[in-house]
Amino acid sequence: MNFYSMRDLRTGSKNMWADLTRGDEVVLTNNGKPSALVVDIPEGSFDEIIQAVRQAKAMIALNNMRRRAAREGYKTDEEIESLVDEARGGGRP
Repeated sequence: MNFYSMRDLRTGSKNMWADLTRGDEVVLTNNGKPSALVVDIPEGSFDEIIQAVRQAKAMIALNNMRRRAAREGYKTDEEIESLVDEARGGGRP
């Protein structure tokens, strides 16, 4: 895995593409912090790659929600219904 700044992307993208063709992942950084992951997409596997990325993001979100619930306590069904009603604008249709 190789790291490139946004400036590197503008001025030296040839190196990044070389890394990708070797099968390496590329991390783009913005102000020194990782902000994007670039991976090579083999021909014919675009849909599988997108599905895998979305699944991984969903699992991360679920794990974060579980950690938050464990830390802050679990909600009762009534509390959940109240939060849903509030998000919908204060009442059920």
